[in-house]
Amino acid sequence: MAKVKYYYDKETLSYLPVEVNRFAVLSNFILFLLAAIFFGVFTLFVLLNTDTLNTPKEIIQSREIENFELQYELLNKKLDQIEEVMANVEDRDNNLYRVYFEASPIPEEQRKMGFGGINRYKELEGYDNSKLIINTTRRLEILTKQVVVQSRSLEEIESLAKRKEELLGAMPSIQPIHKSDLKRMASGFGYRTDPFTKKRRFHQGMDFTAPRGTPIYASGDGIVGRADNRAAGYGKHIRIDHGFGYVSLYAHLSEYKVRRRQKVKRGDVIGYVGSTGRSVGPHLHYEIFKDGRRVNPLNYYSGNLTAEEFDIMLNLANQENQSMD
Repeated sequence: MAKVKYYYDKETLSYLPVEVNRFAVLSNFILFLLAAIFFGVFTLFVLLNTDTLNTPKEIIQSREIENFELQYELLNKKLDQIEEVMANVEDRDNNLYRVYFEASPIPEEQRKMGFGGINRYKELEGYDNSKLIINTTRRLEILTKQVVVQSRSLEEIESLAKRKEELLGAMPSIQPIHKSDLKRMASGFGYRTDPFTKKRRFHQGMDFTAPRGTPIYASGDGIVGRADNRAAGYGKHIRIDHGFGYVSLYAHLSEYKVRRRQKVKRGDVIGYVGSTGRSVGPHLHYEIFKDGRRVNPLNYYSGNLTAEEFDIMLNLANQENQSMD
């Protein structure tokens, strides 16, 4: 049985029972219920945004997320270092290696091309750390592209280096007669007195006097194109095709030591000094062709002459004397 509540009436100076108003009771109950619901929702919201109600699994996941964020930050720092190294490699590639081998530098746009247009990272959006993940992914893709381009560039440089090595080996660059006696250089490239007509004409090679049978050396790697006496004035002569537009000619030989289509290396003995053809005495007439045009052989002696020996050769070659053929 519910307890009866009383209140003190000052007019009657007596205690009167409290009359219960059912509407007021219902209103109070509803207000209490609403207050309880509000308080409960507020408390739940606070708890959900703190670690108080996290399960052990959620706590582990939270720690893993924090660890992933840390790893991404460390990865980006490593990317900073790698990008710096890559930039240095690209700079040397463009301004050193490619310049040395006469290749055009690779534009910056080509090294990083292929990353514009459509949104490549749409599937990575909408997460708490999307910005960090997208930025890292983009940097990795750009770096991968740079590595691919640089790898292809180095392959090209390697090919150019091999080509350069072949060129240096093929270029006629040594004296075809032994340099032990430089006084044997009898006549140089340019206008000289013809020994037969006594008129001034252009001498298209260099003459080296030497005893008959003196060895003649190939001035560069190549393939023997001719070894015959079917060219007017040259007598027995040899032509070596060095490739890269270079051809060397050795005339007035007494005999050959090579045959047509034979491969020779720089320094190989290819024949011997004689005086066949249009010649006034035993000597070697030596010419160099570049892209079909005769050039001064003096400009190609780089393989076996010192600076002093080259000066002697230069002085002798510049004398306007009489040629030997």
